[in-house]
Amino acid sequence: MKYNITQIGFIVVIAIATILIAYLVNRFFNRLIKHSTEAMTSDPTTYHFLRYIMVALVYVTGFSIIIYSVPSLRALASSLLAGAGIFTVAIGFASQQALSNIIGGVFIIIFRPFRIKDRLKLKEFNGIVEDITLRHTVIRDFENKRIIIPNSIISNEIVVNADFADGKICKFIDFGISYDSDIDKAKRIMVEEIKNHVLHVDTRTETEIEKGDPEIPVRVISLGDSSVNLRAWTWAKNSADGFVLSCDLLESIKKRFDKEGIDIPFPHRTLVYKEKK
Repeated sequence: MKYNITQIGFIVVIAIATILIAYLVNRFFNRLIKHSTEAMTSDPTTYHFLRYIMVALVYVTGFSIIIYSVPSLRALASSLLAGAGIFTVAIGFASQQALSNIIGGVFIIIFRPFRIKDRLKLKEFNGIVEDITLRHTVIRDFENKRIIIPNSIISNEIVVNADFADGKICKFIDFGISYDSDIDKAKRIMVEEIKNHVLHVDTRTETEIEKGDPEIPVRVISLGDSSVNLRAWTWAKNSADGFVLSCDLLESIKKRFDKEGIDIPFPHRTLVYKEKK
């Protein structure tokens, strides 16, 4: 009986130590991630994934010690490993997907097609990468919903990453003006409104500035049935700023056009009523 109490006490101590160490490891990586993103402004993706691996290893090690320390459990484990061929095959098939997710997560961390806080477009999904675990990737969409995608799936899909390598984004500002309107005046208004916006970024190199390349190109891109279609190219430092920039410019340029007499054509419909004889 004394042996059993000692054995039970040892198991309890190992279990408590396992939970405590896992908690401390998790807390350490949380602080490291917070420090790396705020103070060091570095990418936290590797730390997030490494945190999950370390916590998993702590639990696996702790429970392995518990099983090894109990003779009855050790004998049971040995017999299962030695004689459960069908069971092992079943477990192998069941764990294939889990293993492929872990391998997919490792490949994501190594090759970095995307990182935490990157803005992704995946099929019909759009959002920001919030977390990369051993099994899945969490994407938060712009309605604050979480999209859970297994790593094995997302690592084999075509992903549009707005923040890969260079985060700057070019936005097209398109307007159609009537054929009677002054094209040069309309182009000047578009340039002025873009330059005055605080989120616009001048991406020209020193060589391009010396050559006299325009900061904001505005060109006629097509002649429509009822409009002359203009396009301005403007840049923002990231896709979030680019969205706000394009929305603000559509509003401010429209107001300037109204004020300065630049007409934006819209379709007219004529209805003809015929009387029955």
